[in-house]
Amino acid sequence: MVRRIRSVLMRGGTSRGLFFHERDLPSDANLVERILLAAYGSPDPFRRQTDGVGGGASQTSKAAIIRPASAAGYDVVYRFGQVAIDRPEVDFRGNCGNLSAAVGPFAVDEGLVPAVEPFSRVRIHQENTDTLIVAEVPVRDGRFLETGDFEIDGVPFPGSRIRLHFVRPEGAVTKSLFPTGARQDRFTLPGGKTIAATCIDAANPFVFVRADALGVPGAEIEPFERSAALGEALEAVRRQAAVAMGIASSLEEAGRLNQAVPKVAAVGPPADYVAVNGRPVAAGKITLVARMMSMGSLHRAYAVSGAIATAGAARIPGTVVSEVARVAAENPARVVIGHPSGRIEAEARVAETGGGIVYEEGVVGRTARRLMEGFVLVPERLFAEGRP
Repeated sequence: MVRRIRSVLMRGGTSRGLFFHERDLPSDANLVERILLAAYGSPDPFRRQTDGVGGGASQTSKAAIIRPASAAGYDVVYRFGQVAIDRPEVDFRGNCGNLSAAVGPFAVDEGLVPAVEPFSRVRIHQENTDTLIVAEVPVRDGRFLETGDFEIDGVPFPGSRIRLHFVRPEGAVTKSLFPTGARQDRFTLPGGKTIAATCIDAANPFVFVRADALGVPGAEIEPFERSAALGEALEAVRRQAAVAMGIASSLEEAGRLNQAVPKVAAVGPPADYVAVNGRPVAAGKITLVARMMSMGSLHRAYAVSGAIATAGAARIPGTVVSEVARVAAENPARVVIGHPSGRIEAEARVAETGGGIVYEEGVVGRTARRLMEGFVLVPERLFAEGRP
């Protein structure tokens, strides 16, 4: 026996996930978690998710739960879930900025907000991080207009540009832009070497290290995919940062329960390299290079929340990101990040006040597409008491 649950499969930026109306899901949070795991085919020890809609990668194992907003200043409330691939876990901390690009189009097409031409301005309450995201959604004939000529690296086809404004993104999870109280900390690698790192919480918690401190050129891609030693080093930094940022109480907890946050990335100065699609990326066209890990694997594109955090860190003196970034004097708010699939551009507006740094707004352009709609099927036994 199976249970049919209405859902829509959407791509947002370089991520993909099931979108649900909150009203179509049970109120029991544990049951919702079991439903999402079954829908995606998790946990799968082979990391393929062949018994569900997941794609065996963190970017395709995400979910969005949407409801109308009741608080003034918002139109919809968006709850994000990162579905683990080989573990029976769904992490509802942090956010996926890429998937956020599909929230506005979903809200327009589902009648949750008025469809206003040429753009519907959708005010999204990102529930995980308790922040405001304003999406400018292209509209034609009462629906989201997905066709256009805006291209993003990591997606093979162009679409219409959705501008996402992350308003005051600092402290998304930890309630502080620099949760450790410093713009640089030092963490220990396996083997005993210590390196500098910047822990920042903007749109999502991130920890950044310099690639050269890890002994690799930042523009290379293969070591981040194939070197077990490099992966272990980055995970060691990530776990220590989780404890230092107050996200986990121990290194063990940081590895067992906190795979999704903080994210970890290695950064380096602009350099020429060849993206995974074979296209050259010119050093003169980017501000820095960055290689981000997601759920233990190299993110072959780049997270939007990562772009917001990276751009903000690039604009703030004293961070390891600012040390390698080459910000253009004529437009300092613009930060172009070279990632494995190409480039992602973000605008970061920061201001220095008597109380420190204020991250006023981060802006990115993304595309989105509605892929399928109907019902996801999950076993009826999930609705019995206890775990199956």
